[in-house]
Amino acid sequence: MNKIIKKAKATLLMLLSIQTSLPLGGIGWAFSSCSDFLYDESDQVIYADDHSLSSDADTLWSVAGIMNKMQVIADRTILLGELRGDLVDVTSYASSDLRDIAFFSTSTAADGSAVSTNKYNQPRDYYAIINNCNYFIANADTALRDNRNDYIFMKEYAAVKAFRAWTYLQLVLNYGSVPFIVEPILTKEQSEQDFPRYDISRICQYFISDIAPYADTELPGYRNIRSTDSRLFYFPINILLGDLYLWAGQYREAAQSYYRYLSTRNGTNSAYTISTNAVRFRNNDSRWMSTTDSWASMFSNESVNANSELITMIPGDSIPSEGNYSELRDLFNTTENNEYRSSIVPSQSMRNISLAQKYCQFTTGGEYILAPDGIDEEYKGDLRLRSAYTLTKNLNLHLPNGRRVESYSTFAKYTTRNVHLYRRAIVYLRLAEALNRAGFPRFAFQILKQGVNNSVILNEVIPYYDKSDSLWLSSFNFPNTSYILETSAGLSTENTMGLHSRGSGYTDHNDTYVLPDDTTITDPSLRLQYQIEHVEDLIIDEEALELAFEGHRYYDLMRVALRRNDPSYLARRIYQRRGADDEATMRSLIKVDLSDPNNWYLKIED
Repeated sequence: MNKIIKKAKATLLMLLSIQTSLPLGGIGWAFSSCSDFLYDESDQVIYADDHSLSSDADTLWSVAGIMNKMQVIADRTILLGELRGDLVDVTSYASSDLRDIAFFSTSTAADGSAVSTNKYNQPRDYYAIINNCNYFIANADTALRDNRNDYIFMKEYAAVKAFRAWTYLQLVLNYGSVPFIVEPILTKEQSEQDFPRYDISRICQYFISDIAPYADTELPGYRNIRSTDSRLFYFPINILLGDLYLWAGQYREAAQSYYRYLSTRNGTNSAYTISTNAVRFRNNDSRWMSTTDSWASMFSNESVNANSELITMIPGDSIPSEGNYSELRDLFNTTENNEYRSSIVPSQSMRNISLAQKYCQFTTGGEYILAPDGIDEEYKGDLRLRSAYTLTKNLNLHLPNGRRVESYSTFAKYTTRNVHLYRRAIVYLRLAEALNRAGFPRFAFQILKQGVNNSVILNEVIPYYDKSDSLWLSSFNFPNTSYILETSAGLSTENTMGLHSRGSGYTDHNDTYVLPDDTTITDPSLRLQYQIEHVEDLIIDEEALELAFEGHRYYDLMRVALRRNDPSYLARRIYQRRGADDEATMRSLIKVDLSDPNNWYLKIED
């Protein structure tokens, strides 16, 4: 990747770097003059005298230049989404920048100017990507064809539109309301215009229309770059559309977009099953202390095949001195680089969610039983936390400086230099979230409990809804021959199970894991609403169990709190990051009132 970036820099002369400052409490501002963050005369983009992009070389180097800018925001994409949630805590070794993010404290420069001193709070870096995308979109000759009559720029054009949509979504989720610019800014005079400010609703509606026409456009492929498949560098537009629809509250459209990705990812009318990768107790272990694990290995696998978990990542440099080297491994893990002092650890809240699960085991005697309450706490509940995070104690290592190391920790999700953004489980969980809010909690629940194929939809979903919904539900085609449900037989052809089974055993046979319902509610609409909210709680817990530490948690909580018009939903969980007994401690560390949504967003003092 670095070789391409270096050539891109030489070819493009200078890649755009944009400085920014957003006004305090920007929600509600109609327009902003953006000269402070849209123009820097010492570092502006220059392609050619006529600013045109009219060759395949222009295409390659332009897209590579945008990827280089994506690398700058890679780490903060994870950190901003995880540190502010309830699943991790920071240690005493964490930097002040990390602690300020975790405790919702932003800072300004010493002279009181509007430039943040926190390296993770730099909106200018998002606009650097956006302006490069704007330049490409404005100047690419999309009508140009090669000698085979194929469009030269169309794959890259669609990919750049997706880069821009994803970047704007990240920007608005973190800042609440943002100056909206879709034309390239190349002069100081252009930057001094008044630009409208867009909130999440307007961002979603604009980019739904902007990228939808390219949903079926094939993404670029430049073969392997430093042994990494470059197909992982792009954002599938159907997944992005699903996210935009989900944030916009258009749930049927969101569900259809996620389904389109699953059903076409491996070709027209193909299958992309959830797999049977899981952390499980061994069937013959009466002590409940011996496990098998085919789940954690997925996080170091960056290959591309019909069954691979990873979908999108931002590639990182392999050498720290190269400039865009990811720090995540040294922040999450204890390493030689941090003298075996990590900055981030699982929170008590994460442990409590994991411990609350009931593991269901299939025994060698042919029975399904729940794990007894008296087993070692390390093995209680869902096994994914234990698989994702390993703490080794009682060491006696001595560093060259004389300090003794008594323990070290490892996060299985942070073993490579690249920053993973989308994977298969995310698509299934968001499909469940969309289906649930579309009014089909039974469909959503089956994704968690046993997995889905056409038989499950026909028998467990369709009979419980009006005939008017049957046609729409039938549009989700998960052929039984392609989506084969897991059984106790463990046949090699089985490839589908409920997501909860990835860490809690054979969930399909767990009688304690059932569809939430209240038969005392006689009003059908109120009963349905009860199911929707309680299935949503299960989905949120499942997102914690499956996606912890991957940078999604804060936004997941935000999305549900906004949807329910209940800011306390987010506030309560974050204040209990260290457990309910230490809620007062968290409230004292988090100086802002999280029951006020205006305090959810990063701010830079004006």
